[in-house]
Amino acid sequence: MSGILYIVPTPIGNLADISARAIDILTHVDLIAAEDTRHSSLLLQHYSIKTSTISLHEHNEAQRTQTLVEKLKQGLSIALISDAGTPLISDPGYTLVNTCRQKGLNVIALPGPCALVTALSASGLPTDKFTFQGFLPVKQKAKLEALQECISLAMTCIFYESPRRVKSTVEMCIEQLPNNHKMVLAKELSKRFETFISGQASDILDWLEADLSHQKGEFVLMIYCPKKHNDDIPIAAKDLLKQLLVDMPPKRAAAVVSEHYSINKKQLYEYGVSLK
Repeated sequence: MSGILYIVPTPIGNLADISARAIDILTHVDLIAAEDTRHSSLLLQHYSIKTSTISLHEHNEAQRTQTLVEKLKQGLSIALISDAGTPLISDPGYTLVNTCRQKGLNVIALPGPCALVTALSASGLPTDKFTFQGFLPVKQKAKLEALQECISLAMTCIFYESPRRVKSTVEMCIEQLPNNHKMVLAKELSKRFETFISGQASDILDWLEADLSHQKGEFVLMIYCPKKHNDDIPIAAKDLLKQLLVDMPPKRAAAVVSEHYSINKKQLYEYGVSLK
């Protein structure tokens, strides 16, 4: 009989958020595969868990997967944990789990802490449909494309963002998002200084700039752009925009039509993106 690979969520801040089942599994498995063994040792020590650990992170996952799969075949049971939250959600583990599934090995996932679900449930934004896209791209062009896609989806879009880039990302949102957008920035979930800031991108930027400490921590950025009807755009303006889009990017074409017809540039841009 092969062993079992357990996917075990760990607290995203408050250590009390771990489940009794998770503690029991971490205590009794043969091995714990952790994203950072030094970081995870704090949690394990807190709950007097003495199970041996082995590292599994983005730089060694391919090689480590072979080792762990062999141990599972030998009948050992392994728990996979990340530094915080649910493994594989913007964290390592995909290669291991996918390999186990392909080889018919038993994988059991536990429910538990996840930053994106925690943030969404308390955001006040629509929850009936949403999309999660992990960390926003670092490169400006790719980030712009991700935000443009968010505009067209008409559902809550959830991203993780780093403290180094959160301010520049919100500044880009001010430039790109339509006037009817809603934004919520969640910071330090389940921790002492948990904060939710709601409004439009300009409101979020004001808060970030009010105190440099506001730009530190772990962030979940949520954006909702309701679909706008374009019936108030004159037919002549729509026709001109369509002609310009043949040779111009949507942003430039929208600027030209906006100046010619005195129509909101963001509204024209949104319409132009919808035609692509």
